[in-house]
Amino acid sequence: MAAIAYPIPDDVTSVLADLDPFLEAEVLRRHRDHHEALSDPRHRYDAEGRYTPEVQQLIREVRTAASSAGFFNLAVPVGMGGRGMGYLAYYSAWEHIKRRCGAHNWLGTYVLSHWAFGPSRVLEQLSPQATTDVLPDLVAGRTSMSFGLSEPDAGSDAANLRTTATPDGDGWRLNGTKIWTTNVTFADWILAFAVTDPARAAARRGGISAFLVPIDAPGFRVEEIILLNGEIGGVEGRSTFTDVRVEPWQLVGPLHEGFSLAIMGVSLGRVYNAARAVGYARWALDLALDHTATRVTFGKPIAEYQGVAFPLADAAMQVHAAHLMGINAAALLDRGERAIKELSMAKCYAVQVCLDAVDRAIQTFGARGFRNELGLMEAYHTLRAINVADGTNEILNRTIFQRLAAGDRDL
Repeated sequence: MAAIAYPIPDDVTSVLADLDPFLEAEVLRRHRDHHEALSDPRHRYDAEGRYTPEVQQLIREVRTAASSAGFFNLAVPVGMGGRGMGYLAYYSAWEHIKRRCGAHNWLGTYVLSHWAFGPSRVLEQLSPQATTDVLPDLVAGRTSMSFGLSEPDAGSDAANLRTTATPDGDGWRLNGTKIWTTNVTFADWILAFAVTDPARAAARRGGISAFLVPIDAPGFRVEEIILLNGEIGGVEGRSTFTDVRVEPWQLVGPLHEGFSLAIMGVSLGRVYNAARAVGYARWALDLALDHTATRVTFGKPIAEYQGVAFPLADAAMQVHAAHLMGINAAALLDRGERAIKELSMAKCYAVQVCLDAVDRAIQTFGARGFRNELGLMEAYHTLRAINVADGTNEILNRTIFQRLAAGDRDL
């Protein structure tokens, strides 16, 4: 019973079929075997609010197993050691993982190399030394990275950076602050974006460069672990660079042209967020629909009440539309199109309607929908957050209108 007429390539459907046994063996099994460590915040985080060594080891095991199985580097360019399968494979695999794992089996997040945590096209222009010394461990999943773009004064206006890289001999000295840097609390590297030509940066004509910096570099410090949704730990951080020395080999891409890498990363993030929104929504609807068939009130299954059934039908229609939009945007990107409007639409629409779908699933369960073991509230919190991540809905609406006003009106 296929709901999508678009012919998904055989190599992509083969990957999705192979993912199921891998997820069972490497993700779901670990969540069963290490339930307390992975599900109870009192055991998931240490006194500082970082993942405990046990949890970090489990994450590393999933990454390395996924790399060995060929999933982790699915969309990483072949020249970097990946399979080079493109955006449609990336979108489809993420959607499949999130639907299969749900929000509570969260180790699924490390089955594919997320652009901000590991190898991707963003790192395609590493120096020869970084390609030899850094990339192999990232590709193998032994190490991970974080993506240092956002700053206290550079959120939606991402080019408004204050972090600077000033010349120092044949290298540079980094000074500044980064915030909302996911994974920085236990990563091995941070890809830091800094102003290297103030005049060009002020004119919005380049002047920003990217540097790959080890987390243990002298002068780098995670100042704060940002706590969200009432958690006692987290993976978001605020970090500072104080005269951090970077060598020429740590420059990623051409000098002064690093902002294009940042935009590339954000675009990959929009594909990822559109996919995980649909995956979480489909997973939540599956739970809710199964519940309507077994939950009996006033003598009959709640599936027979229109007040329960019709909102779920509405949610399914919207999630189906979001799924089609995501597939279309990914296919356009694989065809070499920029698809600025279509990708903006796909991400913006998906995170809105899929949040509503998860909310409807919670309502279907009644009070039980708030229980931790279902994971629905965790999914709700995640989807609410990604209404902001990688371009707020307001920024995306602005982009969409700008494209329409400029004549890009194919719908």
